[in-house]
Amino acid sequence: MPTNVFLLAIAAGIVSAVVFASATTGAMVLRVVLFLLTPLSLYLAGLGLGVIPGAIAAITATTTVMLITNPLTAEIYAISTAIPAFVCTRFTLMSRGPEDQREWYPIGRIVVFAALFAGLFAMLALIMMGGDIETLTKMLRGAVQAFVKSELTQIPGAPAIGEAEIDQITRSTLSTLPWALGLLAMATTLLNLWLAGRITLASGRLVRPWPDLAQFKMPAGATLALFVAIGLTFTDGLTGLLSAGVAAPFTLAFALVGLGLVHVLTRGSPWRSFILSSLYIGAILVPHIGLLLALVGLAETVFNYRNAGKPPPPPS
Repeated sequence: MPTNVFLLAIAAGIVSAVVFASATTGAMVLRVVLFLLTPLSLYLAGLGLGVIPGAIAAITATTTVMLITNPLTAEIYAISTAIPAFVCTRFTLMSRGPEDQREWYPIGRIVVFAALFAGLFAMLALIMMGGDIETLTKMLRGAVQAFVKSELTQIPGAPAIGEAEIDQITRSTLSTLPWALGLLAMATTLLNLWLAGRITLASGRLVRPWPDLAQFKMPAGATLALFVAIGLTFTDGLTGLLSAGVAAPFTLAFALVGLGLVHVLTRGSPWRSFILSSLYIGAILVPHIGLLLALVGLAETVFNYRNAGKPPPPPS
């Protein structure tokens, strides 16, 4: 390995660790941006420099986080950031076959790996917050109560919130927390993978041709994983919450399939820009639209609407 590549990999790892540490301080908006972009340098190292430099960057970042913070934080960082970055970039660069007939690793399977890591992170986060429902509820209630007393009272015209309202907010937060954790981890992984891909493509260092993302498909096993996870969310106790943390990233994955289907079906339409912009804005503002897209993605996975009406491929 050339020395400059090795040094770039080390630098990428250090940058990610420093951004991760910086995401705990400063204004809230800045902290959110830094958190979302924490893995970016690792993805750039993996896609732009190669598999081994990507591994060096991930190891360097995890080690640096451990030196800056503590082993437990480094473990969380490794599971939520370093390992997903290495695995996703590794599979992105995988291919087989001769040069003129090369087959690249399917995007849908990469998305499955991202969903698995996001679900693992959500479960780990819930377990660390509290090993049971009572502990989680107590922790969340304390956070809500502290916010009401310290922050809400500073807002002019804010309504008075009593103990009953605090209990209601706590229950609502407890039910949505696993979904939020899983969706955030999944979105962070896919955002950084896409952004790093665009940057390395623009720099000429991306060895893989840019895929038609609107055409990506989820493997059949992902459908079963989603159904099992959603089914387990109806169980009581911590099992239901942990299952929701897994169901969330898979739901987002199928929603992206549904979104891709809309992209394909609107190609050539004069209403394409209006439809897509309305859909993106609506999916952000109205969660039910995201669920509808996930159902469309499930239907597409089963019935393959994108290829409806197309002639079958010639026999080989």
